[in-house]
Formats: sequence, structure tokens, C-alpha cells
Amino acid sequence: MSKYLLEIGVEELPYKFIPSAIKQLKDSFNKFLTENNIGFENINVMATPRRLAVIIEGIADAQPDSEKVFKGPIKKIAYDENGNLTKAGEGFANKNGIKPEDLYVEGDYVFAKVFNKGKLTTALLPECIPNLILKLQGSHFMRWSTHDEKFSRPIRWIVSLFNNEELPIRILDIESSRFSRGHRSYTQPVEIKNIDEYRDELRKAYVIVNQDERQAKIVELAKQESEKIGATTRISEDLLEEVTYICEWPVAVVCSFDEEFLTIPDEVTITVMETHQRYFALFKDGKLTNKFITIANYIGDDFSNIQAGNLRVIKARLDDAVFFVKNDTKKPLEGYVENLKGMTFQKGMGSVYDKTQRIIKLSKQIAESIGVTALDTIIRTAYLCKADLATNLVFEFTELQGYIGSDYAKLNGEPQGVVDGIKEHYFPLNADSELAKSLEGQIVGIADKIDTICAVFASGKKPTGSSDPLGVRRAALGIIKTVIENRLNINVSELIKSALELLPVQADCRSDVEEFFVQRLVIYLSDTYKKEILESALIKNPLEDLADYVARVNILSNLDSPMTIENANRIIRILKDSSYDRVDEGLFVDDAEKKLYECAVGVDTNSDYELYIKQLIGLNAQIDSFFEKVLVMDKDENIKNNRIGLLTMLKNYYERIADFSKLSK
Repeated sequence: MSKYLLEIGVEELPYKFIPSAIKQLKDSFNKFLTENNIGFENINVMATPRRLAVIIEGIADAQPDSEKVFKGPIKKIAYDENGNLTKAGEGFANKNGIKPEDLYVEGDYVFAKVFNKGKLTTALLPECIPNLILKLQGSHFMRWSTHDEKFSRPIRWIVSLFNNEELPIRILDIESSRFSRGHRSYTQPVEIKNIDEYRDELRKAYVIVNQDERQAKIVELAKQESEKIGATTRISEDLLEEVTYICEWPVAVVCSFDEEFLTIPDEVTITVMETHQRYFALFKDGKLTNKFITIANYIGDDFSNIQAGNLRVIKARLDDAVFFVKNDTKKPLEGYVENLKGMTFQKGMGSVYDKTQRIIKLSKQIAESIGVTALDTIIRTAYLCKADLATNLVFEFTELQGYIGSDYAKLNGEPQGVVDGIKEHYFPLNADSELAKSLEGQIVGIADKIDTICAVFASGKKPTGSSDPLGVRRAALGIIKTVIENRLNINVSELIKSALELLPVQADCRSDVEEFFVQRLVIYLSDTYKKEILESALIKNPLEDLADYVARVNILSNLDSPMTIENANRIIRILKDSSYDRVDEGLFVDDAEKKLYECAVGVDTNSDYELYIKQLIGLNAQIDSFFEKVLVMDKDENIKNNRIGLLTMLKNYYERIADFSKLSK
């Protein structure tokens, strides 16, 4: 088995494109090799800002030879009475590229056996790779020189080796060779003589080509540097990924800023460092310090210019933040609520102030529905939750919404529940982040999100496969997780109805919103439960009681009784669209139906699901006896209807839990 190396050298790629390119390349090569019947063991895709590299291990030298048999016309049409080929016979032979004498007859039909010699892999790769590379997808692709084709950034060099020998590839006007390039500051060409030495040769040229190795190196360097000064760092996955894809040779440099900036809210300083400058903040004893780590794509050991340059940049950003904080805090947070009247929430849906009033009403409804009597802090949180959007600091650092409102509320002496609620009502910030802990944050967060979702649907902008207006998918998931994990007894269906009625534009889209929520619910739980179980439990509207839905799903996932499922399905098949709502004991003929009825009426429909499912399992023996001894469709119409009524009673029992027809034994 052989090895193949392809490296596409480019100008610096946008970091967001690189993870997508890695996946696309792996999928594309996998598909190409599979469709062309070329065997392989592994496809390894690596990337840096200046290169996309593919190493295929265990790749076959050629396609296997193949032989196919094609069925042709019947014998009397393919040959004349003298045994000579007719036009139809000749056409069949020519179509399959074989000599007439190689045709053979089997039964009454003519057949052709066609032998295909497998193509060499070294012939197929140059034909397909240019198209495969130029089919990569991404945003903001560009043209350069005189080319009509687009790519993320201009291609500058190509390395193509098959078993350490050059395999010529041409993409646009770039011819491949065995020469790569190292770090941008490393000027010598890098000759790749052996595919197995590819990574090592680039490492000598100050390039760590494997992204996983580069990422691990960044984490190791950050840990080493932080430990030197007795500090720790917290690196988010998003920040780590970004830093990994903007450097080829990472070097950790400790920098600092004036301690006076520690007087501004920590969230501001951390946002400046992480989001705007890609720095790793450093902490001591859980408190933010005035030191940080920057990862430089650098060859050398003199970091003075790097430290000085980063100090200038962060000082300018933090000076702005200090100025904004001083100006913002000249009046209380409450003073910014009126300013929300001049901020449009969404076209046709009023201002952010109008949205705030809707949040207040929805928050009150939610609180009352779950039995909260002390509404003061909840209403106050709802009133102030969007006020910081009108502040200078949030205008400059939009990702700090909620955090700044919380800090300003604390400065104004607002109750702790309000302080926490303003920040937490935006939680969860993503699929994996924490949920609101305070009741204020949970209730106001649900109200805010439900208003946003309903406004999007009412304005006709419901999400599609490629768009998610105002992040409504994340908002729906946030509501679902908050309700389920905090065991809030909230009727989401009724809440959707109320939210739609409060909007300035009325639209008949409640069913669409509910369907959207159900889809998100099933997707959220599909990591834990089987899809068929989730769908079977949708026999009742899950939005009316999410806790009840989850309880039924959990019971079904633990159900180990194929007989219960079979009996439920047998009853469903017999009844189809039939039903009867009465059972008359006087019409029982057989002891089996009497005993089944006696057991059935003893089922406690008010018991918890764990006990309830045990009662249904306990009916199996009597149901089996019933079907063995009793003919449901009796000639006597009254007896037949009575037996249908008995089965309808059982069907209703099963449907308290699920639609068993969607479950497999």
C-alpha cells in the first residue's frame, strides 16, 4: 500500500474557514476514493493559516480490475436465421465495446461480458484534485490575477508526492513540486523528500502543521508561563480554536497593563483581552490580574517589541472603557430605560422599550403560573433587563449586554436578585454554557426569549437551514433547558399564545411556533433517548408540561417488556378508527373478558408513571388470554361493540403514556 501527500500553500486564510476546510477536505477525499473504488486506510487533514495538507495512508496503487455482464436483446432479434448478427446485435456489441464473437447466448438472451482494467491511482489523482480543491465552500471567497475561479485566498504553491515521488498537479496556474515553505519569517525553501518526514521538515522551518499538536502546544505554553508568576488562565474553546488557526509557530509572551484598569468591571477587561485582542487573561486566587498572555506567531526570543505593542493596544482599548464607564455611571441604570424608546427591536415589532413592556407582562404571567407571590424583584429585573443596551459601554462592546447592566445595577444598590437576573436572563449564551441560577434570571429570560421567537415568526422570518434570525434556535433551546432542568411547571404552549397576542402585529403562526419548539425539544433530548421513543411520547402536546413529557420518555426508555408493546399494537391494529365509549358487564360472555375488565378497571390512572407502567405490564397475561379465547368481531353487534369498548379502554390507558405503534419491540 502507498502514501500520498498534498499540500496547498496559500496566503493567510481566515481562521473561521480553516475548521470547515479540514472537514470538507476529509469528506471530499473520502467520497472521491470510495466512489472510484480506491482502497485506503486513513485520511489525515492538517492546516495552518498558510497551508492545507492531506496525507492519505494505505492508498491503493490502482483500482481493482472489474468484470460486468450486460444483458442484451433476445436471441432471435440479435441473430438472423443464418446465425449472423442483426443491426440490433451489432448495436449491442458496439455499445459495450466488445467484438461480436465475444457475445454469448444464455437461455433466450444475448449477453456481453465486459472486462475493465482498473486505472492507476496516479492517473486519477491529477484529474480530480484540482476540481476537488476548487469546490471548497466558504464565505468571502476571492478572485486574483486573471482567474475566474474563486478560493478563500490566493494559492501560492503546491506539494504533491506519491510514494515520495513527485506526482504533477496543476491548480489554476500553479504547478506542483516537492518544495514547501516554512514560517513567513523563514526564507529558505523546504524540500519534502519523504512523506513520513513532512511534519519534521516543516517543524525545522518553524511550522507545526498539525492543528491538534499546535493547540496542545499553546495550552502547554500558556500553562508554563502562567505558573511562572503563580497565576492561572481560563481559555475558552472558541478562543483556543481561533488562536490555533492564526499561528504556525506559537510562542507565549506574558504582558501587562496598568493596575488602575482593574477598577473597571472584570467583564469589560476580559472581553477586551479575549474577544478583541485574543489574549489569555490571568487570575490569582480567582481574581483578575493586570497580566495576560498573548500567543505570538514568532521566531526569536526577544519579546520586548511584542510586549510594548500589545501594551499600547490594550491601554487604548481600556482607556475607552474607563471613559465610557465614567460617563455611563453619571446617572442610574433606570435612567436609560427611556432611551430604549429610540431603539428599534425589529421592524414592525416596536422599540426595545415596547419589548421591555411585553417582557414585564410575560414575566408576571410566568411567575404567577408557578406560584410566585413576591413579584417585586422579578418585575424590577424585567424593567431593567434591557436598559444597558442604551449605555455607551454596551454600544461599544455589544457582547457585554447583561453583564454591564448587572454591574451598574449593583452600583445603584439594586437587590441581589435583580443584579443576578439582569445578567442571567441572557443565559444560556450557547448550547453548552450555564443556565440562569436565580429565579429572576430564569423567569425574565424565558419571557425575553419567547417574545423574540414569536416576533420572528410573526414577521414571517422563521429560521431555515441556512439562517437563524436573532438566534431563535438557541433561544428555544434555552427555554427548554431552563424549564426542564429547573423543573418549572410552565405551560409553554399557553405562553406562546400570550406572547403572540402581545405583539403589535397579529399573525396566525402559533402552530408553527409550537412545531418549532417541539423540533428543538426532540433534538435536545436525542443525545440521551432514542428518536422513536421521543416521537411516540408526542401523543400529547409536550409543551403543555415538559416535565411530564420527559417523565414519559424516561419510563419508555426503561421499558423492558416486548409483550406490553406487542399487546398495545395489537389493540391499535384491531381498533384502527373504531372506538366505543361504554362497557356493559352484562354483555360479557366469556370469563376471559370478564377477568380482563376486572383487572383493567383496577388500573390507577392517577399513579406516577413508574407504578402506572407496572400496572400495564400486569395486564399482559389477561390480554393474552382474552385474545386466545375471545373473538372481538362477534356476530352480535352489541357484544362486538362491548368488546371494542373494552379494548378502547385499554387503548386509552396506553395513550396516557405514548403512541405505542411507533415503538419497536
